[in-house]
Amino acid sequence: MKIMRMFKALPMIWAVFAVMLAAPLPAMAKVDGDTIIFGAAVSFTGKYSTNGKHTKNGYDLAVERINANGGVTVDGKSYQIAIQYYDDESTPARAAQLAEKLIQQDGIQFVLGPYGSGLTKAIAPVTEKYKIPMVEGNGASRSLFNKGYKYLFAVLSTSEQYLAEAINLAAEQAKKDGRDPSSVTVAIAVENDPFSQDIRAGVVDDANKWGMKIVIDDKLPKELNDMTATLTKVKALKPDVLVVSGHSKGAVLVVRQINEMRVNVPMLAITHCEAADVIGKFAEGAEHTLCATQWTETMSYQDDDFGTAMDYYNDFNSIYGYYPPYQAAESTASVQVFVDAIERAGSFDTEAIRSALAATDLMTFYGPVKFTEAGNNMAKPMVLRQIRDGKYVAVAPSRFASEPVVYPRPDL
Repeated sequence: MKIMRMFKALPMIWAVFAVMLAAPLPAMAKVDGDTIIFGAAVSFTGKYSTNGKHTKNGYDLAVERINANGGVTVDGKSYQIAIQYYDDESTPARAAQLAEKLIQQDGIQFVLGPYGSGLTKAIAPVTEKYKIPMVEGNGASRSLFNKGYKYLFAVLSTSEQYLAEAINLAAEQAKKDGRDPSSVTVAIAVENDPFSQDIRAGVVDDANKWGMKIVIDDKLPKELNDMTATLTKVKALKPDVLVVSGHSKGAVLVVRQINEMRVNVPMLAITHCEAADVIGKFAEGAEHTLCATQWTETMSYQDDDFGTAMDYYNDFNSIYGYYPPYQAAESTASVQVFVDAIERAGSFDTEAIRSALAATDLMTFYGPVKFTEAGNNMAKPMVLRQIRDGKYVAVAPSRFASEPVVYPRPDL
């Protein structure tokens, strides 16, 4: 009878055992000897390769400096850090595949984000599925932060804020000229990707707030190689403000074609000026363009790893031979934030580190970092700069401005 009861109980025992096997165990970091391995899929090729390079350089500088400063201390022991990279080829599907590979095949438990909102959107469901923390500095789309993700943390300001300040600046200038801000007309031309569409949403929201009229609302061509149709309308309708977002390729395109077509617009505000090197490519042709930035070296931020924002700016240039665009700075800050959370957690347990990330309250050379429940950074403002005599001058918001804006832009 005892034997019979034992055999009858076997299916239940095996069922409980199967449930135990299926239940996710606490994940631990991949540590190779005394080195903690992070993972990142970054665009080394494809349309985002320029910013992919900036992202990698930012990550690598953080690794070099943190390791030089003694590395990461976990439970009384010091560890160095390293990053395992893959090329996502600027393709969301490939980015998602590589995230799976990093986690499932390579055993990576800490993921650093890719370049761009579209690629971050592709990876986030993967890291969320496996409950793997991801800290990123280049996915700004606000739609990333309304999905209820618990393992995604972004150090940068969300994308709807990028060029909205240009609308507020136009309103200020209208008031100075004795005009009602509602008289300002706005033209918008943005790429059809999550990041740029969110920028459009922020601009539209602020334009509506001031009662401004949007006279042009175009999507840039998919290959970002011609803006003739939009700029022809700008010439005819003469808007007060032209807002353009198309990553680095779009920045180069608009500055080049505005000069080629001799398009005069009182205010031109674009993204990715530094990453696209519009000053180096166009010199005087880029003058008086307004450039959105997450970070500028003139800000009064500092930390123990890099010193001041200006120190980071100079250090990056001495190592990589060019001054850092904000894409590099926010990538460096992402690593700093991850390391800070690991040290505060005092553990390699991913749940403990996820909780430490959620509780982050950190000042870096890049700015303050404090996450909302949704995982976006609520502590750092955007900055709007104007190209003047081949340099970037902070002009908005007014509390960070080093000089007043030149408005209107001088005619070409």
